[in-house]
Parts: sequence; C-alpha cells; structure tokens
Amino acid sequence: MNAPTKYIFAGGDHDARLNDTRDYGGLFRRTPGDGGWETITRGLPKNVAARAIAINPNDPRVIYVGTQDGPYRSIDSGASWERPNFPDRDVDIYAMTYHPTRPNVLYAGAAPVALYRSEDGGDSWKKMPAARAPKNCDMDFPVRVIRMAIDPSRPDDIYLALEVDGVIRSTDGGETFTDVSGPLIELAKEPHLKSKIGSSMDSEGMLDSHCIAVSPASPGQPILAVRMGLFRAQDRGASWHDMKVGRFSPLTYARDVCVSPHNPRTLYACLSTAARSNDGTLYRSDDLGETWRRFDHGIKAEGTMTCVTVSRADPKRIYCVSRVGQVFGTEDEGATWREYRVPPGVLQRVRALACV
Repeated sequence: MNAPTKYIFAGGDHDARLNDTRDYGGLFRRTPGDGGWETITRGLPKNVAARAIAINPNDPRVIYVGTQDGPYRSIDSGASWERPNFPDRDVDIYAMTYHPTRPNVLYAGAAPVALYRSEDGGDSWKKMPAARAPKNCDMDFPVRVIRMAIDPSRPDDIYLALEVDGVIRSTDGGETFTDVSGPLIELAKEPHLKSKIGSSMDSEGMLDSHCIAVSPASPGQPILAVRMGLFRAQDRGASWHDMKVGRFSPLTYARDVCVSPHNPRTLYACLSTAARSNDGTLYRSDDLGETWRRFDHGIKAEGTMTCVTVSRADPKRIYCVSRVGQVFGTEDEGATWREYRVPPGVLQRVRALACV
C-alpha cells in the first residue's frame, strides 16, 4: 500500500444553547502547509454534527465519524461516506474509539448515555444495555458519553467519561458497568474543587467529565479531564487524586488529555479558563503527568482549547484546536507552529480533530 496522504480532519456542530437558528455543522479535511480546507460530507446527514472521529490504526484510509444519526464510515480518507448496519436511527454519537489490542472491535458512545459495540470492524453494531447514566447530577441537557478509554493492559476494562455525570467502568468489555464517581464527589468537598453552574450540586464541576485516557505505562490508572483540572485514578477508579496541574499552568479547565501513541509516558492536555473563554493552551508531560510544560508557542487561541491529536505515523506531528475553529499544528514536535483556521460561519463549536 502506498503511503497515505497526510490529512488533518476537523468536525463540529452548533451550540443549541446560543439559540441561533442558522444551520451549522460540518466535516473538513486538508493537508499541512499551503492550501485550504475542503468539505467532505458526501453521504453524511444534512448539516452533519461531526462530534467524533476514529481512524483505523491499521488502515488510515478507513475513518469513522460520529454524527446525529449514528456512525458513518469512509474507506477513502473521507471523500465519501456510508452508514453501516447500525441498529438505531437518530442517535447522537459523541465518542468513538478503536480497541487498542483488538483492531476489529470499535465502540461508540451516545447522548443520552448509551454504548454500542462492533466486533467486525464496524459492519454491524450491538447496543450494550448496561451502559446507563448513574444520575449523580441533574443538568438541563441529556448526559452524554463524551469520551471513552480502554486499558491496554486490561483489554476488557472500559472507562466512560460522562458529561455531566462522572465516570462509569466496565471490566467485561461493556457487558456490565460500575459507577466509580464516588471519590470524585468526595473530592468536591474541598472548597477549591466546588463548582456549580447548571445544577444545585457543589460536585457538578468534578462530575463534568470531558475526556479520559489510560497509558500502557500506568495500567489501572486512568486520567480524567474535568472542569476542575486533571485527576488520576488508583485501583481502576477505586480512588482519585488531584494531579495539581495548576502548579504548572495558570489555566486549569481541562478539556482533553491524550497519551502519545509513540511514548506511553508522554501526555498532552488542553487547558483553558472555562467552557467559553478567549484563551487556551496546550501542555505536555514527559513523565506521566508528574510535571508539565507549555508546549504551544507563538500562537494565540481565541477560544477554549478543545482537542489534541498526535499522528500515529509521525510523533513530530501534533495538532490542537480551539473551540472557535483555530487548528494549530506542528510538524517538528513543537519547534514551530502554524494556524489553519476552519472556514468561518459553518461551525459554532469544534468537537473533533484527527490527523494521519
């Protein structure tokens, strides 16, 4: 197989809470360097809400995108899309991931909380009935599976980050789930970890999950990004502790965290001031989160930093994106950066980012 074209993918939707009646949504791709973004929505739903992107680790031409009508698949790097044999219609997919050790297994997480599993590379899907919201917090929007993580050292351990409801864990591939949010609620008793915006609960901020990741170098210790910062679990979620990223960054609102596919000790985190802000940063740790340093430089985010992704093919290629559609990329592992702004007027909120 010839080497795949280097692509950057960005997708998003509208923010219903802004009461804007215009049509927003879309999925875009481009190559690094000069040139521009192209719309890649042939076969996708109209005004597609592209909220998740999953690239096949063995064949980067095969891509899944989570939409408001379930997952869609491309086998030609996004040039065209088809809907696989998915059991339900009109399902909002917010998270998708390939299993780290079983390449034919995929998971898709939805809002309201639901989990679907495919064991044949995405040709067919099964809804996992045990995945339900534990109802730790009442908000004015449906709880969603915003991200998920699978522990490579325990391939049946799956963690679902719920926005806004904490974390649930499965130890049998998604057949059953346990709520592991209790320690997060307990941490919210500390004054500096109390936060409530859309509920009457001081623990809301600790339950406002945004992303979860597990490094092969730290089995059984998922890292959770929430409104109040970054938190690491012990004993597969039996306890959680504050990683105190505020020692290194003046911005601590955590929206994304990822493990480098090239070095399991290297982490990246998107840090900002709030869900809607005019600032955002990208931080890197080379010691599993013990220390952090700002990784982006010479650029200015105009909104909350929402996503970060690392190319599987090249560790020097790292991209991040602000909520307002500024994609920032480095091809030399942070030595230089370039901005690739998504076309204006089509996305109110960028939710998904990927690169090959």
